[in-house]
Amino acid sequence: MHYDPVKKRLGKFFGSSPFMRKVFYRLLNILLLRTWHIHKELRKFRKKYKNSINVSILDAGCGFGQYSYYIAKKNPQWNIVSVDVNSDEINKCKTFFNKTGLKNVSPVVADLTSYINHNKYDLILSIDVMEHIENDKLVLRNFYDSLKENGMLLISTPADSSGCNPVNKGRNSFVDEHVRNGYTPEDISSKLTEAGFKNIDIYYTYGKYGSIAWRLSIKYPLLMAKCKWILLFLFFYYMIVMPFCLLLNFADTKIKNKKGTGLIVKAYK
Repeated sequence: MHYDPVKKRLGKFFGSSPFMRKVFYRLLNILLLRTWHIHKELRKFRKKYKNSINVSILDAGCGFGQYSYYIAKKNPQWNIVSVDVNSDEINKCKTFFNKTGLKNVSPVVADLTSYINHNKYDLILSIDVMEHIENDKLVLRNFYDSLKENGMLLISTPADSSGCNPVNKGRNSFVDEHVRNGYTPEDISSKLTEAGFKNIDIYYTYGKYGSIAWRLSIKYPLLMAKCKWILLFLFFYYMIVMPFCLLLNFADTKIKNKKGTGLIVKAYK
């Protein structure tokens, strides 16, 4: 299953106006379980820095820019640099943030394998990015060099049990754009330690309940959406399944998953 063409279609449809883009962000916040976990961690970060004004954040691999928008709206006094290698997405982010009057977000075209801003950031977000980068060790070193002392790196990435297997593209893999079959906690912890990070905390997401929600709210609808005539049916489908998906997502954020298809990683400089 190729996500990139789907993302391009969604971006084109919802990028027609700032209002539609905000609607898109809201839908992503509801549907994507990883966003529930990231927002949970960002609330903890905001509580820690609630009295700080000069907070600098790097949204590394910002994509549509929904996390930059979330932070910028909640904290107008903080500065966010949104980096992505996709110039088209960055241009759309620039247009959106200009039209919405958010002056504390700076979208930048850059490759994370070469992007370093020494001792600049209090927080670096890397949301569903590392699984797309072959030289992940280099990027983790760049993140370390770009963080301030005691700064935090927050990563969301598939676990090795996610089924995103690039070796078996078109067969076992649901996402063909990934370069690795996810991470084990031991693997990513080792790479973070090698890059210099300390106080590493890793936990599973998309456990028993979250995986069910993902299949119901993301996987099956995307597979059905291949047939254009079924799009109208999807509206009624979501009306039925969404209450259950929301409860399952909530449960995933509240319990400690022994296993899961996703990982949340926190590491400090």
